[in-house]
Amino acid sequence: MKVTIERGAFLKALNHVQSVVERRNTIPILSNVMIEAGKGRLKLTATDLDMEIMETLTADVIRNGAATAPAHMLYDIVRKLPDGAQVQAELLAAEGGRLAISAGSVRFELACLPKEDFPQMTAGALPFRFRLQANDLKRLIDKTRFAISTEETRFYLNGIYLHAHKDGGGKGEMRAVATDGHRLARFQFELPDGAADMPGAIVPRKTIGELRRLLDDMDGAIDASLSDTKIQFTTDGVELTSKLIDGTFPDYQRVIPSANDKVLTLDSREFALAVDRVSTISADKTRAVKLSLAEDRLTLSVINPDSGTATEELGASYTATPLEIGFNARYLLDITNQIEGKEIRFVLSDAGSPTLIEDAEDSGTLYVLMPMRV
Repeated sequence: MKVTIERGAFLKALNHVQSVVERRNTIPILSNVMIEAGKGRLKLTATDLDMEIMETLTADVIRNGAATAPAHMLYDIVRKLPDGAQVQAELLAAEGGRLAISAGSVRFELACLPKEDFPQMTAGALPFRFRLQANDLKRLIDKTRFAISTEETRFYLNGIYLHAHKDGGGKGEMRAVATDGHRLARFQFELPDGAADMPGAIVPRKTIGELRRLLDDMDGAIDASLSDTKIQFTTDGVELTSKLIDGTFPDYQRVIPSANDKVLTLDSREFALAVDRVSTISADKTRAVKLSLAEDRLTLSVINPDSGTATEELGASYTATPLEIGFNARYLLDITNQIEGKEIRFVLSDAGSPTLIEDAEDSGTLYVLMPMRV
C-alpha cells in the first residue's frame, strides 16, 4: 500500500474515526484504525465492537493495499505536521509490517497489527430508511442528551429513545426522549418520509456523542437506516453504524403531567442567570434552590448551613395561589441552556409533583423535572 493525501483532509477524517477508539483496550487490534487504499480512494475504519465508523476520501493511490495503525498516535502525528503538507503513507512489508508516514523531511514508522485481525461489524439488513436534515438531528441531540442516565444498572435509560408517534389529529412526528428518573427531555418534529413504521430505537450515549461530533462538520441531509438491533447514519462519505440498546424504554407518557394548573412565565435568560448566581453558595451534592411563587413575582433562595444564604427576586407572570417548590439548580440550568425563546414557562401542581417546563416559543420541546425537598 502506498498513498498520498493532503494533510487537512486526512486529519479531519482521522479526527472523526479516532474518537470511537477507546484509550484503553484489552483487545490490542481495537486500538488501531484500518487504512484501505484502492481506486483513488482512502477508507478509514475504527470500531469498539458496539459501534463502527467508516470514512472514505479522495487520495492519490500509488499502490493498493491495507494496513492497521494505532489510531490516536496516527492522529497526533498528522495533527503536528505542517498545514497544507502532502502526507505519504506506505506499508513497508519488508519491515515486518510497519506503516511509514512522511511529509517533506519528516518521517515516522509505526508498528502495525495484521489487518486480518481487524473485526468487521456487519450491519445486516436495515429495512427502515429515512432522511433527516442535519440541523434537525443536531437540535434533537442537543435538546435531549443532557437527560440521558449514566446509571449502568438501568441500561435501558443510557441512550435517547427515537421513535415515530402520532398526535391526536393523526399527524406523524419523530420523537426523541431521554430521562434519568429525575428529569425528562422530549423533542419532536415532523415525521420524515419512510419513518412511519420504524421500530422504537434506544441509541446509546456514546453513539449520540460521536454522531453529534460528526454533525459539527456537516450540513444538508443525513440518511438513517435501522433494524431492530442496529442503526446507521450516512452522509458525505461517512458511515456510522451502531448497535442499539437491547431493552424496553419505559412508558414516558405516564410521567408527563397533564393536570398541572399553575402557570409561571418569565424571562428565560434572567431566570438562568439568577439560578446560577444564588446556587453559588449551595452545597455541591444537593444544589437545591427554592422557588417561592407569589402574584407576578418569583423569589429564588438557597440556604447552606456552612456557607450562608442567597436570595434574588424576579418579575414574572403568575396569578395562581402562592407556592414554594425546590429544584436541583444544575438540572434547571441544563434545561434553560436549551430554551431558545425569550420566555420559559413552568406548569406546576404542588411542591411534591413533577413540573412541566416549556419553551414558550417552541412547541416541539418539553421537559419534566422532579422537585426536591428544601
